[in-house]
Amino acid sequence: MDAIGVLMMCPMNNYLEQELDKRFKLFRYWTQPKQAEFLSQQADSIRAVVGNATAGANADLIDALPKLEIVSCFSVGLDRVDLTRCKEKGVRVTNTPDVLTDDVADLAIGLMLAVLRRICVCDKYVRSGAWKLGDFKLTTKFSGKRIGIIGLGRIGLAIAQRAEGFDCPISYHSRSKKATNYTYYSSVVKLASNSDILVIACALTPETTHIVNREVIDALGPKGVLINIGRGPHVDEAELVSALVEGRLGGAGLDVFEKEPEVPEQLFGLENVVLLPHVGSGTEETRKAMADLVLGNLEAHFSSQPLLTPVV
Repeated sequence: MDAIGVLMMCPMNNYLEQELDKRFKLFRYWTQPKQAEFLSQQADSIRAVVGNATAGANADLIDALPKLEIVSCFSVGLDRVDLTRCKEKGVRVTNTPDVLTDDVADLAIGLMLAVLRRICVCDKYVRSGAWKLGDFKLTTKFSGKRIGIIGLGRIGLAIAQRAEGFDCPISYHSRSKKATNYTYYSSVVKLASNSDILVIACALTPETTHIVNREVIDALGPKGVLINIGRGPHVDEAELVSALVEGRLGGAGLDVFEKEPEVPEQLFGLENVVLLPHVGSGTEETRKAMADLVLGNLEAHFSSQPLLTPVV
């Protein structure tokens, strides 16, 4: 398969990049100073694209590669891939579900604890020597809090199961009611009104862009906490910032942002906010498993075998 051209869109994982280089003819898109010219020159050589949550395959890229057969994504989210154009062109699409579910769900619980118990602020308190001057202020209990989850897919369900271990009542919103005993709300506003902690765990689509807006934030209220381990554009970030600054929202734990890696500076000084650099799946074990799944899908496709995780 070393003659098959594979276009890697951006740096995403050293192991994946090395293995792609060993097994295929790898093109590194981000190293090309004149990308349009490069695509024109290599249009007949590239049969696969490897993307992620940052850089995928839009309509222009797909149209520029007439020999493209498959887009294999190093992510669960496919918001950077034009699925409609892929279907029109007969281009297969895969992603990396399941293997990152545990890490993302673990991190969601970690963010809840970190926000409510002020773990990051406590760490700074000890390091700065402030503890010698007096005890840290009281924080907020996590166990028993009402957890509302937007999106009860693999990750949302894993978060719910973990939160149950803390005796947290679970409710959710999704496109349709699931076969579960968790309480279902057909409205995100109603879900927020009946939650102490609102977790975003749905896919990013045009319908879910800014699914958390001012009305939802106000329904969550000044004691409520927002946790986002989905995608930045799920939240109207300007409204979130103003709500936190004005005290209309109790706190937030954010792993994703609207314009990554740009993060609103107004959040930096807030003790009730925990900010992470999009590391939901960021463990050695999971990233290797994701890379192996990307490689496995490519090799299955070019060996005329069934795809491991087909989407299109």
